[in-house]
Amino acid sequence: MQKDAHYYALLALARACGFKKESAKTIAHASQFVDDAKINLIYFYKPLDFLPKHDLIRGRPAFFNMATCHSYVSIKTYNYESMVNNTVAFHFVPGCRGENFSKKLRCKEESPVILSILEEILQDGDLIKLGIALHAYADTFSHQGFSGILSKVNDIKNCIPHSKVYLCWQDRCIYLLKETLQKLEAITEKSKIYEKLLDKIIPAYGHGQAMTFPDYPYLKWSYAYDCSDEFSVSYQKTQIDNRQRFQRAFTRINEFLTRFLTHHTDHLDPDIKLNKRHIVETILLPTLLSPGSLQSRVQRWKRIILEQGLFDKTDRHIINYDEELWLKKAFTNYDRSNFNKRVVEGARLARDFINCEWYRFYLAVKWYKQKFFQTCRDNLLDIPN
Repeated sequence: MQKDAHYYALLALARACGFKKESAKTIAHASQFVDDAKINLIYFYKPLDFLPKHDLIRGRPAFFNMATCHSYVSIKTYNYESMVNNTVAFHFVPGCRGENFSKKLRCKEESPVILSILEEILQDGDLIKLGIALHAYADTFSHQGFSGILSKVNDIKNCIPHSKVYLCWQDRCIYLLKETLQKLEAITEKSKIYEKLLDKIIPAYGHGQAMTFPDYPYLKWSYAYDCSDEFSVSYQKTQIDNRQRFQRAFTRINEFLTRFLTHHTDHLDPDIKLNKRHIVETILLPTLLSPGSLQSRVQRWKRIILEQGLFDKTDRHIINYDEELWLKKAFTNYDRSNFNKRVVEGARLARDFINCEWYRFYLAVKWYKQKFFQTCRDNLLDIPN
């Protein structure tokens, strides 16, 4: 899923459920930040005396292994550690079903792993943990059938849209390349050569060969995958309606948010007066499923959020998602060019650092990763990490 779902749909849904504005913002920001937190190691100057938890890397104070995503166009990130700690854990939560390790890693809708983690968070009451887990949970619906590592599971054929698709520029390039190779294949009858060439250009990693089709909430599409347990090249066609998947996901997320509020009423806004069922079913879900480019879908959400009184014009800092916001508040020398890296040197902590959202996100991610691998083992899937 993309920003329209992970941030805006979740933000609107949380408000419709009755969350206070700032609480709804924290949940939604944590959810979307999972797609933006690419830094994996930050060396910082002398830690504050009351900083309760940080790492020591080569004897230097640091924050480490807190990335939840990485650049998929950088070859350096195509390593096992990044795949399991980022892609598998947060975007392709395993279904833990199948005859072998590769099949068990395949993402399944409502994986028992993420359901177990969510149940603990509902009792815990941490908003940032909730946002992180709801991101992973939502992705089990859109990413189901694919795996978060390089695998034959992700080697698909004949990926075709069946409704109008608004492609981003990356997908346009991939789509053009695939069409060119298919034409060459038809002319020369050398399918194996062009198939191997395509695999090298677009590795079988995540849903890369399906482009971003799984993340478009409005799209109908199809592809063929190897359905055999032993990968014997037995391809089977599957047809997908993302509208159904997204609607199921956010209907269930609505239930989780409602349950969270029943346990943690301090986040309930006593002044919000809404017909929750009406606004969710007739306004928010149809908005989620409406077609258009990512930019147009985000703009539609901003308009709906204001029209429905979920937020007002004084809440621009909430309505306009800023992926740099938490970093700006956490580090006094934040600069995009210096922090837009996998490893950051010489960060300076803000005075109120231990209370800032970025540090709370860091602690929540460390907690989530430990819980994730243990829960996988509980479900008979031991992922070396």
